[in-house]
This record gives sequence, C-alpha cells and structure tokens, in this order.
Amino acid sequence: MWRNPSHPDRPLHAIVQPPGPALFVAVRDALSGDGPAVLPLSPGHAEPALAALRPTHLGGAPLAGGEGVPGDVAVVIATSGSTGAPKGVLLSAGALRASAAASLRRVEASRGERWLCCLPVSHVSGLQVLVRALLSDSEPIIHAAFDPRAVLDSGADHVSLVPTQLHRLVETGADLSVFRTIVLGGAAARPGLLERARRRGARIVTTYGSSETSGGCVYDGRPLHGVDVKIGEDGLIRIAGPVLFSGYRFGVPPAPFDGGWFVTSDLGELREGRLRVLGRADDVINTGGEKVVAAAVTDVLCAHPEIADAAVIGTPDPEWGELVTAIVVPTNPDTPLTLQQLRAYCRDRLPPHAAPRELRFVSRLPLLPNGKTDLVRLRAGT
Repeated sequence: MWRNPSHPDRPLHAIVQPPGPALFVAVRDALSGDGPAVLPLSPGHAEPALAALRPTHLGGAPLAGGEGVPGDVAVVIATSGSTGAPKGVLLSAGALRASAAASLRRVEASRGERWLCCLPVSHVSGLQVLVRALLSDSEPIIHAAFDPRAVLDSGADHVSLVPTQLHRLVETGADLSVFRTIVLGGAAARPGLLERARRRGARIVTTYGSSETSGGCVYDGRPLHGVDVKIGEDGLIRIAGPVLFSGYRFGVPPAPFDGGWFVTSDLGELREGRLRVLGRADDVINTGGEKVVAAAVTDVLCAHPEIADAAVIGTPDPEWGELVTAIVVPTNPDTPLTLQQLRAYCRDRLPPHAAPRELRFVSRLPLLPNGKTDLVRLRAGT
C-alpha cells in the first residue's frame, strides 16, 4: 500500500482493454490501495495518451520514462474534451467514493442492486458505474460495447447512458421501466428525447459534471450532497466539494481553481438553487460584434421537426469575424430545409444575430467516445 500522499512514488499502470472483470478488479484495488493507480484506456485511442501521460507500466510491463503519481491518486482519466490534446485528470479514491456515494443517495439505489456498465471505463462516466457497484456491494454487469437489445435484457437495476444511447433505446420501442434509474450524462439531451423516453416508462436523472468533478455532480439541476455550485462574475460555473480532482498530470494545464472552487469552462445560471447550463464559454461565437451561445442555437434547431440532429459552430469570415454555422442532419435528406427557411425559424425564437448564416448537411454528426459531438472534426470540416 502506498502511504505518501504528496510524492509521485505510486506506480501508474495503463490498462488498454475493453471493460471486463479484470479491469473491475484493477479499479477496486486502486481505490483500496492494494494495487497501483490505474490509467484506463480504450483500445484504438491509447497512443496519444500513453505518449503524453507516461505511465510506469503498460499491461503490467514496465515502461521506460514512466513516472508515478502521488500516493493519494487512484485513477488517472485521459481526457481531450473538445481540444484534442490529451491531459490527465488525477482522481483520488476519496473523491471517487464521495461522488459515487452521493449519486447512490440521490437516486435512492439500495445495497445489492446491480449497475450496468456499457460506457467506456476510460471515461469517468463508465468508471463511476464500477465505483457505484463497489459501494453497493454488488457485481457490476459489464458490456464491452453498447447493444440496445443486450442492454434491455441485462437485468440491471440501474444504468448510465449518454443521449445517443438513450435515443437508440427509445427507437427500439421497448419498455424502459425495466430500469429503476437511467442516469443520463455526457452531453445535453436533445429536445423531445427525455419526453419520448419517459413515455416509455423511463425514470431518467439528468446529470452535469466532468472528469474534474469525478463525473456528474449536479443531478436534475441540483447539486449532489456535499457539492456547492455558484456562478462567477464571468458567468462561468464554479464547483466545490469532496468530489473535485487533485490536479492535472504533470501540472499541464494549470488546474483552474479560484480559492477552493473549480472553475469550469461552462456558462450557467442559478434560479432558485437549480443550475441551468447555457453552454461552453469557448463555444461562444463572436459575429458582427455580437456574442452567440452555440448551445442555445443548437437547442432551437433540434426542436425543428425536419431536423434529426444538429450542431452549431463559428466559422471564420472577413466581414462578420465569425459566421454562425449550422451543421444539420435532416430528417428527410431528399427534402432538406433551405437556409432561408432555417433563418426564418430561428428569428422567431432567437435574437436576429443568432440566426445561422451558413448551413451544411451531414448524414450524421461525428462523436467523441464519450458521446459528445466532436467539434474539432466539425471545425476542420472532416
């Protein structure tokens, strides 16, 4: 057991394999201190993280140039978010347990009830399913990949999903009351999806959080037990509590703390204690001297009956600075909306400067492994 909490003397083992019993045991031992810290990585996405985060071991074999982690760090999550550059989020056993315990308390999960893990454990949402199972004294049900029928037939009491997965379950037409709880996170659900799922019996809890907060720390707009949320003068959401990360691997980038508050990259507002996430600060589009929150435009677009999915980005323009650009998956590709129709629809619901000035059609939006839209690829036009 590693007892020095401050020096990087605890080995960090990278595990590159699909979710399974062996990975569950490695996470369990990392949290108890009976094993090394772990860096779970998905096959096919490991090379950039291995190069940037330099674990001491890979698959049990020593790696040249590797460096350990402080003794209180149990798990390192490799996350690139929307930037594409891997960074390592250092999570202690205490933070992970605090998050899982508060989650179990909020959804009223009982000891012995089983959790289904069908998300990558390389992401904090999948990892936390295993931690919840540990705290519940239950054996997790682990699927190496997402298959709607296998999920519905799993026999699990609780499951964590991203909106794309929930959409696929809804499309099966199945009874979703087979789960006591569907914990939904990773990205904002499109308008109408929650209503459709609830009509099929789903008990959904929406979550907001990040790797830096050990996963979802705000459920249905309200902070979990022990978590505090406030909005700074800059409009950014700030979070405090025992679920916070210990910093980034090698201190890169510098951890964004304001006193004891973690400063997120998300804009938000609090109304009667309930958090509303407005969108990422770096997704604000500056067009003609006006600021447009891309997520707000996306929500309006996705409510249109002729749009199956959408994303909004800013594209460089010599006259406007940036153009509000809508990237749309049409419901019927044979008769897509025109830009003029789309602008008229948006002007009835948004300020005039927020109406898209450019429209692109795609068959599907590219996704990151955690279910979020891959904005880097969209901005690159790939």
